[in-house]
Amino acid sequence: MATELLYQKDSYLREFDAAVKRVDGEKIVLDKTAFHPRSGGLDHDTGILLKGDKEYHVVKVLFDKETGEVVHYLDTSEHDIKVGDRVRGIIDWDRRYRIMRMHTAAHILSAIMYRDYNALITGGHISPDKAYDDYSLPEFNPEIFREAVRKANEIVKQGIDVKIYWLKREEALKIPGVVKLASRMPPEIEYLRIVEIPGIDIQADGGPHVRNTKEIGEIVFLKAENKGKKRKRLYYTVKP
Repeated sequence: MATELLYQKDSYLREFDAAVKRVDGEKIVLDKTAFHPRSGGLDHDTGILLKGDKEYHVVKVLFDKETGEVVHYLDTSEHDIKVGDRVRGIIDWDRRYRIMRMHTAAHILSAIMYRDYNALITGGHISPDKAYDDYSLPEFNPEIFREAVRKANEIVKQGIDVKIYWLKREEALKIPGVVKLASRMPPEIEYLRIVEIPGIDIQADGGPHVRNTKEIGEIVFLKAENKGKKRKRLYYTVKP
């Protein structure tokens, strides 16, 4: 049975209680989780699972596409967690919040690149320290990325509330630009989770985001690289 994804309903949920559904050595599957797995270009959450007064560190979280389960990897297979146990999950909030800020920044940047240069994202990764996105630009020009970051920071300062809601798949896919990833369409499910920054961007997306663009802080251009055809790469971070 698929894991209930609590972070899709509340990106700010830091602690939760859940039942253990499957145990395989250091791998733990719960009936629900607020831990975001490594997916959609985002790095995974870390944190701890508590069973009574015992504390176990979650060092990796992956998503099993075949089963829909989120698999939590502990730092040890020597534990006493069993199927049917109740545990409490606690997210490493500092790590998660930086990923959230970076993720919402990525949406603003991709909206600018799509609007001004008709460029789609062809790859990318977001970690707590830095992020990169590849764009389908025909020519390599670092100044395009510098200008995109400048425009993005002007949007950040506006303090726009970020909206998250669900739409039927066929309705969502009628929205221009709702898919800005060149490599894939959203999953074949009845409802798609929509992340909207009103007047700026609207995308089908499953990951955690901040509530308001001001929470991003400042987007900082790090460097640009030419990775080949349709892979012009922008590296950036957020501060503080």
